[in-house]
Amino acid sequence: MPRSIWNGAITFGLITIPVRLYGAIEEKDISFNQLHEKDNGRVRYKRVCAECGEEVSYDEIVKGYEFEKDQYVVFTQEELGRIPTESVKAIDIENFVDLDKIDPVYFQRPYYLAPEPTGVKAYKLLEEALEQTGKVGLAKITLRDKERLATLRVKDGVLVLETMHWPDEIREPEFEELDKNVKIQDKEREMAKSLIENLSEEYKPEEFVDEYRQRLEEAVQAKVEGKEIAITPEKAPTQVMDLMEALKASVEATKSKTKEKAKT
Repeated sequence: MPRSIWNGAITFGLITIPVRLYGAIEEKDISFNQLHEKDNGRVRYKRVCAECGEEVSYDEIVKGYEFEKDQYVVFTQEELGRIPTESVKAIDIENFVDLDKIDPVYFQRPYYLAPEPTGVKAYKLLEEALEQTGKVGLAKITLRDKERLATLRVKDGVLVLETMHWPDEIREPEFEELDKNVKIQDKEREMAKSLIENLSEEYKPEEFVDEYRQRLEEAVQAKVEGKEIAITPEKAPTQVMDLMEALKASVEATKSKTKEKAKT
């Protein structure tokens, strides 16, 4: 397990559980460096002051908020550290709610919570209580100079903290196209429901893989070995057909697929 990124405590009621926070996500994306096409030299970026044109080192950088065009108020890290917040060293659980009452659009990033040796019993108690009640804790935590809303839930016997967007950060969906009055026929509705039913399965996350990343890794290896990369011809765009005909064809195709799966 990598180094913890935050140390503090879970608090609810008069209970305090000392914990360590770990990233739950391991990014597997392939990253590319930017190179100069002429000689493959790395393209590097400098921090340059727009006023004097000089390169600026990290220890000379402060944070500024632009309150008017080109007008800033400046904060040092020490000043930012003086701004009071109760969630700097505590995951303060405000209340407990049903997970299915939270719209997934709010969720941001998951982290694992591990107990300090002195907090194992209280940690296990909270884990069991959440598991048996089916509730999640709504809490606040400060990470990287920002206070965040978060949920606390259980996964495979481990407490998972998932940061969330604040309600005022979620944009209202406003699309004029959806205001149009369209008539959906009963047959179309039934066909759509049948298609969903035919494609419904138990969720098995291990069956999903990043196929593009796999092909990219193969292409990278081929390049390393000096091989040419085969160019895949673009598929011709699918001909647009009548919605009802498309539904019928989709239902028939998924019926065959379901039968094949049942045989295997």
